[in-house]
Amino acid sequence: MARSSRLALLALALAAPAAAQERAVPYWASIAAGQAAMRAGPDRTYPVTWIYQRRDLPLRVVQVLGPWRRVQEQDGTTGWMLSMLLAARRTGVVRGGLQPIREAASADARTLWQAEEGVVGRLGRCDGRWCRIQIGARTGYISEDAVWGTAPGEVFR
Repeated sequence: MARSSRLALLALALAAPAAAQERAVPYWASIAAGQAAMRAGPDRTYPVTWIYQRRDLPLRVVQVLGPWRRVQEQDGTTGWMLSMLLAARRTGVVRGGLQPIREAASADARTLWQAEEGVVGRLGRCDGRWCRIQIGARTGYISEDAVWGTAPGEVFR
């Protein structure tokens, strides 16, 4: 194999992991750090508009620009965060008042406990109607409509 062909293959192999890390937008992420700054633009020179101190808070990534992610919060607020402040871990915020957390993915399943609006939990799998949610040490199922952090009818494992 010619040296130029080997160099081209090496360059392609090195570029592939970086390309694989780029995801189609929009997608969901969560705050990975105990403190994360949202900025007005995609650079450290832009002013900080908000400092989040809530690890696992879900955010919707709506734009990617190098190491920066334009994110959207539950109330529609958008801003820019460094990608290193975000995790791929799926999380959700309980919405719509007090919500039952059920033993199984069914409205007929026994209620294990109730979660207040604003509580953040880690999402396991969602089947388009129900999501497995872990809040602290407790796990159960919540209606997908009662959590912000998934697209309507979204299915994932």
